[in-house]
Amino acid sequence: MAKMGNLVNNKFQRDVFQAIADPTRRQLLTLLAQAEREMSIAAIAKRFPISRTAINKHLQVLADARLVCARKIGRETRYILTPDPLNELQQWLSFFNRYWDNHLSHLKAIVESDDNI
Repeated sequence: MAKMGNLVNNKFQRDVFQAIADPTRRQLLTLLAQAEREMSIAAIAKRFPISRTAINKHLQVLADARLVCARKIGRETRYILTPDPLNELQQWLSFFNRYWDNHLSHLKAIVESDDNI
């Protein structure tokens, strides 16, 4: 699958866009970003109305996209946000920000021109 510029999709790494497509996974990322520390699967699961198994599957998708890092301490797995892969998303969105800025500037010029009176 081709991507813009140098954004390459490794078949062994889950796509960041796919990983954040699910609202539960976006909520997990927000929770971990706000926590600013490692959180156990038990602590994470308490905050969601779905099973611990479902949370674990969502966290695995995020880990495959390298958006979270898992660390095993004894029998407990702890997760922490690793936001660097979100740069890919930021780069993609910045292209469209420029697109809209240009179009909105053009629209503003048309609306403010004396020709429309």
